[in-house]
Amino acid sequence: MPRSKEIQKQMRKKVIEINQSGKGYKAISKALGLQRTTLRAIIHKWQKHGTLENLPRSGWPTKITPRAQRRLIQEVSKYPTTTSKQLQALLASVKVSVHDSIIRKRLGKNGLHGRVPRRKPLLSKKNIKACLSFARKHLDDPQDFWENTLWTDETKI
Repeated sequence: MPRSKEIQKQMRKKVIEINQSGKGYKAISKALGLQRTTLRAIIHKWQKHGTLENLPRSGWPTKITPRAQRRLIQEVSKYPTTTSKQLQALLASVKVSVHDSIIRKRLGKNGLHGRVPRRKPLLSKKNIKACLSFARKHLDDPQDFWENTLWTDETKI
């Protein structure tokens, strides 16, 4: 089950004030429209830590510094086809050792997701030359010539 939104600080203060006035969980729940388990968690935190601020959460500290992260984003913005292995080598040159999946996660959090580009028809040198010669050949043709032309283009654009 996904976590719900965080309760605002003002609401947490109200919960503590009402609780200190002597009301129980049920009364506070009806008055503020919050779940009893949420109220219990807020009150328990107040009793244990004496604060309503968000406490630091557990977890391993990030290896990628904000500076290295900016460098990654800049590099990917400049060269969109850069692979995560190449970015890993770039960070290794700055003495930051991380796995390529961490790099992909960090870029994803910044809105830079790896995608496969759409397939587009390739125009070879021969096709470009043929189009250009056709355009030059019919440059001075009158308007009625173009109105009577039947266009049957076979390219898949």
